[in-house]
Amino acid sequence: MALISPVESSSVESQTEPQVKSDEAAATEPVKTGFVADTVAELRKVVWPSRQQLFGESVAVILMVTISAFAIAAVDRFYSWGSSQVFR
Repeated sequence: MALISPVESSSVESQTEPQVKSDEAAATEPVKTGFVADTVAELRKVVWPSRQQLFGESVAVILMVTISAFAIAAVDRFYSWGSSQVFR
């Protein structure tokens, strides 16, 4: 059996002393700002699309949604017709 050695007093004292931040460490910490200020700062970093790029991508999205809607409607009508033929 191994005996536990006593803890030295110097190590206990160094662990229990409160940590004081130096002026230099406090100066490098970021300043806490509000949510709105942070949001505005992030929005200023955004690279916004040009009007032409925005228009082109909007047309592409609307076109794909329309094609998808027609495809889903066609499949729905086909299955409706098929089920009406089976369950007459």
